[in-house]
Amino acid sequence: MKLPFAESWKIKMVEPIRKSTRQEREQWLKAAHYNVFQLASEHVYIDLITDSGTGAMSDRQWAALMLGDESYAGASSFFNFKNKITEITGFPYIIPTHQGRAAENVLFSYLVKEGNIIPGNSHFDTTKGHIEVRKAIACDCTIDEAKDTQLELPFKGNVDPRKLENVLAENHDKIPFIIITITNNTAGGQPVSMRNLKEVRAIADKYKKPVLFDAARFAENAYFIKMREDGYKDKTIKEITKEMFSLADGMTMSAKKDAIVNMGGFIATRLEEWYEGAKGYCIQYEGYLTYGGMNGRDMNALAIGLDENTEFENLETRIRQVEYLAGRLDEYKIPYQRPAGGHAIFVDAMKILTHVPKEEFPAQTLTVELYLEAGIRGCEIGFILADRDPVTRENRFGGLDLLRLAIPRRVYTNNHMDVIAVALKNVFDRREAITHGVKITWESPVMRHFTVQLEKI
Repeated sequence: MKLPFAESWKIKMVEPIRKSTRQEREQWLKAAHYNVFQLASEHVYIDLITDSGTGAMSDRQWAALMLGDESYAGASSFFNFKNKITEITGFPYIIPTHQGRAAENVLFSYLVKEGNIIPGNSHFDTTKGHIEVRKAIACDCTIDEAKDTQLELPFKGNVDPRKLENVLAENHDKIPFIIITITNNTAGGQPVSMRNLKEVRAIADKYKKPVLFDAARFAENAYFIKMREDGYKDKTIKEITKEMFSLADGMTMSAKKDAIVNMGGFIATRLEEWYEGAKGYCIQYEGYLTYGGMNGRDMNALAIGLDENTEFENLETRIRQVEYLAGRLDEYKIPYQRPAGGHAIFVDAMKILTHVPKEEFPAQTLTVELYLEAGIRGCEIGFILADRDPVTRENRFGGLDLLRLAIPRRVYTNNHMDVIAVALKNVFDRREAITHGVKITWESPVMRHFTVQLEKI
């Protein structure tokens, strides 16, 4: 008999969590203006708002913390960090930053100018924000199939080569680089195939444009290439990773995801020009070049995390838990972006709350209902996150409207996944009675979803 699947780790420390009453949750959510980002963490039972910085570090990572070198310049921890990144990615030039959006801010301060067009595959909100605040345009070239949440495709995060070619042909002089997000978060945590990365590279070479990876979940992307793409099943994650990065000129990374640290990020590149151009902004915004807003102990932990999480067993445990939750939702016929992505389940709110008009933000409404049902905090990845058009100031309703249930790494058990599934089923069962959503009472001009204030209609 074949042995059942089990986690590739054992639990060494636990943290208590508490349940709450529906009445308490109603009071807390109203005080938070129906924005779950504004909730206190102790008011949350199962927290799925993000997988960024919320994972459980390993014993090796905790041990590395104790050996952190906190020297202002030239710390040994920086060289541990730098050498591991270069070993895994092949990029020789490394700039540490305190997290991924800081890496974008530093690099884009050098690369992005007013009037530029930055083509890519579903730029995430911080990426789009850092482009648009510089009066440039984020141009989405994701394949159209990604908008059909019920369509099963192995690499739904891909760039459409025809869209990309057209943008480059028409706007060659305005494009400083192409950006590819691996995995594609906004489209539902969907991977990008190696074949597609090669297609993008060929188009970039034709027009002499560099390629940048937003690589927060590159290891999970490599896992999907191994499992789903011909020619890679016998390759290691590290081998696939090295091949992926050979097709790019640089990367930004929020290491709070696939490196499984609570804080940290970096820029890595093979282009000396990018390094020289960006390093002054690192000093200006983040800190000196050998710490860039990070502690030495965190750089040590990050190096270990990158090494551990580019091993198959670690990734398999993580992604199979996401698949387990997807299987439970299948039992209840709850629609989500299929197939399940690497870090989260993206529930299709438009297919559930069919009586809530888009102007009343169905995914945010579903986020509110799930919290009220069981104290589970998800995150809207939809019309609120999409922000307003920077020119017309109209809400952007053209994309998907999803409730993201992001699973922290090595934190929850499958029993928690069962609770999530049943709680969502309870909301799903009363969906016909949910006829009104929420409206915005206050919002910031950029990246509004973090601080937006709402009220129920």
